[in-house]
Amino acid sequence: MIKLKNNPAGNFFLLAGPCVIEGEDMAMRIAERVVTITDRLQIPYAFKGSYRKANRSRLDSFTGIGDEKALKILKKVHDTFGVPTVTDIHAAEEAAMAAEFVDILQIPAFLCRQTDLLVAAAQTGKIITIKKGQVRSPLAMRFAADKVVEAGNKNVMITERGTTFGYQDLVVDYRGIPEMQTFGFPVVLDVTHSLQQPNQTSGVTGGMPQLIEKIAVYATGGSRNLIKTRAKAGIAVGADGLFIETHENPSVAKSDGANMLKLDLLEGLLTKLVRIREAIK
Repeated sequence: MIKLKNNPAGNFFLLAGPCVIEGEDMAMRIAERVVTITDRLQIPYAFKGSYRKANRSRLDSFTGIGDEKALKILKKVHDTFGVPTVTDIHAAEEAAMAAEFVDILQIPAFLCRQTDLLVAAAQTGKIITIKKGQVRSPLAMRFAADKVVEAGNKNVMITERGTTFGYQDLVVDYRGIPEMQTFGFPVVLDVTHSLQQPNQTSGVTGGMPQLIEKIAVYATGGSRNLIKTRAKAGIAVGADGLFIETHENPSVAKSDGANMLKLDLLEGLLTKLVRIREAIK
């Protein structure tokens, strides 16, 4: 797996950044702020930013500033701050292109069964993080991970991002995190998209960012040893990492502003999570 700064601290790791790269200045400011916070708290960190958003509700929705331009910004973040970068890809032909600029390729939830996409991503040799489909069971994600491994790449992570509940809501079944950990790969909780409210009649996805702290605290509060102790049912399940989208001003963000945590709130949240992690080690 990729080397992350601050790994000896034994913390959960963090994938965080804006939903989409809106420009170089915003990306660099967010990266600098999160690097400063995670260095202080000794949290292993990778910068997240989509170079293009292909899965938009409407034709007039913002998709990006241009593939190569955005990917070069992600490379600059890596080179400037010394942290890995992660971006999502939506088609097999994107894999090799994106892999030239980033360290981790993310497979969106609604594409987690696409064999050609998973194989193309695997063949880049990069770390592949696969988001669990909103209608997939946790144990069914073994088959998605196996496709990557059988294509010659054992560097896999799986992300829990919620399960469809009705037409406009998602829920998280926390049993799925330890279930997916039995595959032998790190499991990440996406505390941003698990709070999405999709399929809004406006064509703009809603969300509940005010609940991010509650979701994150619950998910990060355990260790693997405690997971095995059924009697301690109140202890949280112990995700290996967290995925959080953050923006300086979510109200003017060009994509998924309703889901993102305001950047000013990130340090306080992460400080609480580190304390909880320490308390239950």
